[in-house]
Amino acid sequence: MGTFVITKSNADGQFYFALKAGNQEKILSSEGYTTKASCISGTDAVRVNAKDYSRYVKATASDGRYYFTLTAVNGQTIGTSQMYEGSSGRETGIASVKANAPDAAVDDQA
Repeated sequence: MGTFVITKSNADGQFYFALKAGNQEKILSSEGYTTKASCISGTDAVRVNAKDYSRYVKATASDGRYYFTLTAVNGQTIGTSQMYEGSSGRETGIASVKANAPDAAVDDQA
């Protein structure tokens, strides 16, 4: 089972979440949120959108590595994956988000 880990940055004072798989590998990271409540809403948006394959935007970085973003209905990015060496790794990452996000626990470290 996955876990959303919520943290607060000392550098900018914003809240972030990271979705970790059962093996504790980070599979999705958020952008910064100004409030913890907004960050928690972000985790809820991941839960809602994770199962819909059409919400995943596949991309290639300038260095040739692969990644994906998870978007909401309005097109806003909810989270960004780690970088993968190949497209098959990216597909595995998407499958992991789909499997782990819906029932993920929340570890509030903020």
